[in-house]
Amino acid sequence: MGHGGAEIGGHKLAVLAGLTFNLDTLYMTWLTMAILVFGSLLVRLNWTLVPGGWQNFVEIVLEGLLAQIDSTIGPSGRKVAPLLITLFLFLLIANWLGLVPGFTSPTNDINTTLGLALMIIIIVHGFGIKNKGLLSHFKHFVEPNIFFLPINIIEELAKPVTLSFRLFGNILAGEILIIILGILVPYVAPTLWLAFSVFVGIIQALIFTMLSMSYLSNSLEPHHNEEKEG
Repeated sequence: MGHGGAEIGGHKLAVLAGLTFNLDTLYMTWLTMAILVFGSLLVRLNWTLVPGGWQNFVEIVLEGLLAQIDSTIGPSGRKVAPLLITLFLFLLIANWLGLVPGFTSPTNDINTTLGLALMIIIIVHGFGIKNKGLLSHFKHFVEPNIFFLPINIIEELAKPVTLSFRLFGNILAGEILIIILGILVPYVAPTLWLAFSVFVGIIQALIFTMLSMSYLSNSLEPHHNEEKEG
């Protein structure tokens, strides 16, 4: 089953120093980053006091995400706001790339989504250790008592897995369905599903970002409470 000359779920491989690279994923990831960087520069260069066109869209996205960050994390959320906003925009562009003929979404590769999920988890623990210290941060693993340690460890390991597979599965399934509908019911059904997939791309980027926001809140919010109590 092809998609722009490539097999859905399959990847063009290259081996270097014993490591296997999915070339199509790398190309699409670089393209996503290039679109994000150049798009940001264009918006910045054309920024006006009276918004119009794309500036309206960008301001709505930024204000909405900042409001959600403030309500979920609190004042310290502004520390991670650039990360979360960039993450959302990256995922949005990456999800939409697969809807363009001849392109694939880098998020239809589990390596991409798992890599992003692991990055978030590492940052979460990094902030937790920085704010509360090593022992205080990991104290919740033995709460309410030591017997909950295995359960808490499994729950922590499940976070990047569920976070990554949710995004990967939805994007890959969407691309497969576009191809199937194009074969079975040409023109009308694929067009309708394509429009729906644009919406799905937004929702999946938002879900991943919101969950990342929630995980970060867990490592930042307790610190605020400690400060208030002090």
